[in-house]
Amino acid sequence: MNWGMIGAGLVMGIAAMGSAIGIGIAGQGAIGAWKRCYLNNKPAPFLLVVFAGAPLTQTIYGFLLMQTMHGSAVNANPAQQLFLLGLGLACGLSMCMSAVAQGKAGAAGSDALAETGKGFTNYIMVVGLCETIALFSMVFGMIVA
Repeated sequence: MNWGMIGAGLVMGIAAMGSAIGIGIAGQGAIGAWKRCYLNNKPAPFLLVVFAGAPLTQTIYGFLLMQTMHGSAVNANPAQQLFLLGLGLACGLSMCMSAVAQGKAGAAGSDALAETGKGFTNYIMVVGLCETIALFSMVFGMIVA
């Protein structure tokens, strides 16, 4: 059994689970904000879709790291395989948590933007900060894989 291949699959799967959870959280915030706009006869900003969809990128990062890890795992010795398994778990979890945090920030951004109509740039910066963790995990994982 090649544990490195399992690690490569785990990074993709765990990152994708985080994206799903984060999109669910951010989507709930966007839908609630739109509902409030409709109830108050205010225009519902389509821009909230940006917040709702932001956590999707962690799936892409997980896929890219999986590709790199797969290439390394093909001829890896047992010690390297175990390292790749650990790397897949650690990077997958960090990407997952990044997506969850991003979903929470996106939900708050949706609420604030729909209520005030202001501050999109500030809100998206916080969403971007959450994204940075996933990017670091992907890049550092690619370097060591």
